[in-house]
Amino acid sequence: MQIESLQLENYRLFRAAEWAALPRMAVVVGPNGSGKSTLFDALSFLRESLQQNVAAAVARRGGFRELVSRGEDGPIAIALTFVETGGRRATYRVEVASDGGRPVVEREVLRFRDDPHGQPWHFIDFSRGEGTAITNEAKYAQDGVEPERSAHSLDDPSVLAIKGLGQFKDYRLVAELRSLIEGWHISDFHIGDARTSAEAGYAEHLSTHGENVAQVAHYLYERHRDRFESVLDAMRRRVPGVEAVEARPTEDGRLALRFRDGSFRDPFVARYVSDGTIKMFSYLVLLYDPNPHPLLAIEEPENQLYPELLHELVEEFRDYARRGGQVFVSTHSPEFLNATSLDEIYWLVKKGGFSTVRRASDSEMLRRLVDEGDLPGALWRQGLFEGAELR
Repeated sequence: MQIESLQLENYRLFRAAEWAALPRMAVVVGPNGSGKSTLFDALSFLRESLQQNVAAAVARRGGFRELVSRGEDGPIAIALTFVETGGRRATYRVEVASDGGRPVVEREVLRFRDDPHGQPWHFIDFSRGEGTAITNEAKYAQDGVEPERSAHSLDDPSVLAIKGLGQFKDYRLVAELRSLIEGWHISDFHIGDARTSAEAGYAEHLSTHGENVAQVAHYLYERHRDRFESVLDAMRRRVPGVEAVEARPTEDGRLALRFRDGSFRDPFVARYVSDGTIKMFSYLVLLYDPNPHPLLAIEEPENQLYPELLHELVEEFRDYARRGGQVFVSTHSPEFLNATSLDEIYWLVKKGGFSTVRRASDSEMLRRLVDEGDLPGALWRQGLFEGAELR
């Protein structure tokens, strides 16, 4: 399932912003303070709201007044359009308001964008814990079949309807959406966490901070040897000198990553190799996951990586997207941008305290310059992405 568009309303810097026509890999650039981190926070907010409720997600961000755009009363809205497994486009929109200081779901709607009946029938339509859902989805997709609805009442008006309804097979579209959002991986990778030896145990997926990379590497080695070998092959190609990586148990019952350099007989433990080597290996473990996330969101992956590795990393992200995932990346690096295409690049422009979104391929000037041989990163460095100066 692929996200085709994302809209944010009254969410901090984004009073009204849309990322339209999203490709499998989207790269976001912009000056400091223009909203790159806010975009990733909005994705985290929706995922946390589903896992817990909107009250908890709002509280983690300092309360409703800290989250809503300056000068606005709300509601805060997040909407996304995605292609469901039947090939049709569906739109999900959730609005969050404050009711006496308590965040509530003001409105939550899921519908097919292009309805076969030509009418705005909503598969779910809830407000403050009360609403309805269509129960004959399979038949309703056929012409001439009227929708059958069931009414529902939630115990808590801050809980998303898709959290409960998504557990039932009668609501296939709702279940797909819930699975999509729950599967998002929004990275907050920390080099220091990835360096430490981990408690010996079981982990199938890389965590947000990356502290379980040794456990996941061990899991890939034991259960998915082909994927582990793909990670090693990519490391050999991407990081000169690295011949092998292993996750070895220590005497105190922990797992430690050990890297073997072809120039030396004995391997190095993770704390002695470069930041870039650790980060590249962790990204590869994430990207070669046998059960890929539907969306990876990664902020500034260029940090701690040598500039010459960034082109290689872009190719790894793009390969992941080709295998069925989707990737959102923010960057400050012209070298990273040089490996991307214009239709993958969005830039943020902040004016009057709020940010809007532009797509690089919509600029006739940028298209012409790239056609003449210029690279996107060089054009950004020259200040030709209006309002997104490199700083």
